[in-house]
Amino acid sequence: MSGWRFKRLPPFWKGVLGLILAGALAFGVLLGLVLGGARDDVSGDPKTMVVLGCQLYDWGPSIMLRDRLDKALEYLEDHPDMTVVVSGGQGAEEPTSEAQGMAGYLADHGFPRENIILEDRSVNTFQNLSYTARLLEESGIDVEEGVVIVSNGFHLTRAKMLAGRVGFENVSVLAAPSSHTPTRLKMYVREPLALVKSFLFDR
Repeated sequence: MSGWRFKRLPPFWKGVLGLILAGALAFGVLLGLVLGGARDDVSGDPKTMVVLGCQLYDWGPSIMLRDRLDKALEYLEDHPDMTVVVSGGQGAEEPTSEAQGMAGYLADHGFPRENIILEDRSVNTFQNLSYTARLLEESGIDVEEGVVIVSNGFHLTRAKMLAGRVGFENVSVLAAPSSHTPTRLKMYVREPLALVKSFLFDR
């Protein structure tokens, strides 16, 4: 729209257009934060891993959840003595808790079951991390050397923010790929909005 046409617009429509442009700019900034966090970032030598849950089906983990678990297994090949917390409750259409399905997948692929802790009550990312922090404390597991959180790349900016909020320090992240393209595209639209929601309300 040319400057001449914009000046001829009624004040109401100028305001609407201004809000649209401001919203688009804000979304762009948030998307940049999400994209910037979608990468591996491991510092130090964390002894504890947290794998965040996702949809579980009768036949096993969803594609997105399998991406997370395979990323975890890749790292665990070189760090076999880690304690792994699998975090996720049972949704209305899930056959069991996500944590139970995740633990089974890791064990089936050779990771020792005795090194896996199940957090099986959470229903969102904030609960994933807050319940996990409480469970680790109750289990007497020292996380001073840090934790490494595993999720799909789009999820990690928010997960890292919430991990700090619930008391984790020295937080590292591993970015799983997002093999299911339609879900990946949807999440890169949804996640900037979820970041705002979590920043304001997840406490």
